[in-house]
Amino acid sequence: MRPEILFPLFAPAASLKGVGPKIAPLVERAAGPLVRDVLFLSPQTLVDRPVTTIAEAREGEVQTFRVRIDAHIPPARKSLPYAIRCADETGFIFLSWFKGYGQHLAQSHPPGAMRAVSGKAERYGAQLSIAHPDYLLPIERADDIPRHEPVYPTTAGLPSRTLRRIALSALERAPDLPEWQDPAWLARHGWPSWRDAVAALHAPISAADLDAIAPVRRRLAYDELLAHHLAMAQRKAERRAHPAPPIFHDARTDEIASALPFKLTGAQIRTVAEIGGDLASGERMSRLVQGDVGSGKTVVAMLAMADVAAGGRQSALMAPTEILARQHFETIAEPLEKAGIHAVLLTGRDKGVERAAKLRALTSGQVQVAVGTHALFQDDVLFDALSLAVIDEQHRFGVSERRRLQAKGEGVHLLALSATPIPRTLELTLYGDLDVSRLDEKPAGRKPVTTTAAPTARLPEIVGRLRQAIAGGAQAFWICPLVSESEVLVDVTAAESRAATLRQALGERTVGLIHGKLPPAEKDAVMAAFAAGDISVLVATTVVEVGVNVPNATIMVIEHADRFGLAQLHQLRGRVGRGAAQSSCLLLYDPPLSATGQARLNVLRETEDGFLIAEKDLELRGGGDALGLRQSGLPDYRFVDPVAHRDLMIAAADDARLILHRDPKLETPRGQALRVLQALFDWKPDGGWSAAG
Repeated sequence: MRPEILFPLFAPAASLKGVGPKIAPLVERAAGPLVRDVLFLSPQTLVDRPVTTIAEAREGEVQTFRVRIDAHIPPARKSLPYAIRCADETGFIFLSWFKGYGQHLAQSHPPGAMRAVSGKAERYGAQLSIAHPDYLLPIERADDIPRHEPVYPTTAGLPSRTLRRIALSALERAPDLPEWQDPAWLARHGWPSWRDAVAALHAPISAADLDAIAPVRRRLAYDELLAHHLAMAQRKAERRAHPAPPIFHDARTDEIASALPFKLTGAQIRTVAEIGGDLASGERMSRLVQGDVGSGKTVVAMLAMADVAAGGRQSALMAPTEILARQHFETIAEPLEKAGIHAVLLTGRDKGVERAAKLRALTSGQVQVAVGTHALFQDDVLFDALSLAVIDEQHRFGVSERRRLQAKGEGVHLLALSATPIPRTLELTLYGDLDVSRLDEKPAGRKPVTTTAAPTARLPEIVGRLRQAIAGGAQAFWICPLVSESEVLVDVTAAESRAATLRQALGERTVGLIHGKLPPAEKDAVMAAFAAGDISVLVATTVVEVGVNVPNATIMVIEHADRFGLAQLHQLRGRVGRGAAQSSCLLLYDPPLSATGQARLNVLRETEDGFLIAEKDLELRGGGDALGLRQSGLPDYRFVDPVAHRDLMIAAADDARLILHRDPKLETPRGQALRVLQALFDWKPDGGWSAAG
């Protein structure tokens, strides 16, 4: 329920002055459906309109002139513009319009009238001209031409100037709200009040005011971050308040670990202990295990499921694809079976008698571990005593899907796995309602992948070397950024085209093709053939970025590598180097490389540390790469720049924890103000955006 003070901001945008039935849908498309959304629409750029004389005009720049209408010049033929010659004490300037403006202009701006005119001045020979001036006003209204004019993101049929008028109308509705920020914090940073901040947002006077580091922008970004982190901290506190049956560590789990053909890394041992502490606490666990490629997340989850089974309860491990689910099952089923713990694989392919038998085993408790895909949360899948839900590649599941699986038991613990390392600042933002463990070590003996870069001009040589390698029994991935040829990205090789050329060079049956547009059954069949060694080269899009384990694959070729983000390149490289043989990754590019593209390839050649690569990726993306950052799962922030505001992300997370420690129910005057803040941004502990659900 929103506080009454916010009602004016949550009225429909159609209620604003100047927003009629025709404009309302356009405003909603540009900003959103509410007055609040229009108020929070930030200008993108700024047009500077200095006042100057005609003689001092700067070509190609927007300027404002005070002139006298000298003469009207109707077009001699239709293809020519209607023109008005104007003058000041230093010279002449011509204003021109196309599309039949003549009669209106002749009546509105008669010869001898004084006018203020503004627009981009261009020089054609000795003649200075402005085509379609932005402003042409009586001289007494010269002050109506802004010296600094903010430019808003437009949509077809809704020009920036109209949107600005509507934004100023929204500003008139903005109330003075109780201050939710600590006064000392505001003074330390020189930040204005909230009302002054949103007013300044719409009145920039220089490009610096539009920058993410401007005090006004940082104030509003911190408000948004604090609302978000406060909601996550409340969600975390609420989860801890819900009891769950304690599950204690069992000696049989240690026996399973000891029987593995490798020793656990220090990071795995630490993470297993952290999970064990959560399970034994009597509170419901919600923990994320972030692990670099090949860091052993599945083994950690298996040991947690062994403790759960030893306590007489059940676990479910859900993966986004059948291929990945089968890989997990093959990894954990045998070690668990040797300890007397029964596991079952449940996917969409299970039908009839076979499926019914598996469901009975789960319902009766004969099976302690279920591994599967989305099939696990179907209505007819019932558990005897589900206590642990393990979600692999958790970002590929929606909140509702995760909750449906947890809802199949009482007080079900959540263990989320992610093979995509992210920077600590984004970790706080994405997973502030989770406890986080990091698997930042690789198993001993894992050989580093040799990474090199080469121009695509060397393609014939590379194909020749690939032919030799597969003749010796090697397998290779060949990654392309597109599925099929693109009319827009004509220089980007498509997977279908590359597969065809490689089949000609290497043999029809040697090369397989997989991409996201293939039917699931066909995709699984190709992957199974590659895993079995029936296919030597797999041409693919980034559909193989995660979850594909083919130890015999030792070669990774990535075309147009400079077009990928660093983290994505690292994930793709992680598909090789999973066996005992030395592996290599070749990054192909079309010269010349941009500075950012060169930096990406350099980082990838220099390190295999996924967490370090994630930090570098964020630095190289910059706040301008909104799409790339959103694809990482970030909330759709209004003011926050994930790069420029990294320090604020950390500060907001700390502030939220301290606030709830002092005022758990937000009952103090500041707590009440913070409730207003959360309602303003729609960050609520029982709703809004959630990473974990």
